[in-house]
Amino acid sequence: MAPRARLTPRAQRELTEAVRWIAQEQPAAARALRDAVLGAAERIGRHPESGAVREDLAPLPVRFVALPRFRYVIVYEARPQERPVILRIVHGAMDLPEVLGRRG
Repeated sequence: MAPRARLTPRAQRELTEAVRWIAQEQPAAARALRDAVLGAAERIGRHPESGAVREDLAPLPVRFVALPRFRYVIVYEARPQERPVILRIVHGAMDLPEVLGRRG
């Protein structure tokens, strides 16, 4: 089995903050978000090139996976012969170009 994609400290912090915030009102939903992100990390580890390419937001090797049930987007790098790295876990209501530093 391929290893799970690695989370950067920033992505880990974003996941922890999101889970804590959601858990204040809905603990089960918070656990489901955590499980969805970890499940996506496993899928990304097995199929690193499966994420969407959005060169308007970030050049390759950066890719995106949406978690529509939770309105979160996973931003990750998939380089050949390397373990994928999850860079960010961002709520869909945020301005992705600004979050990723692509706002002119």
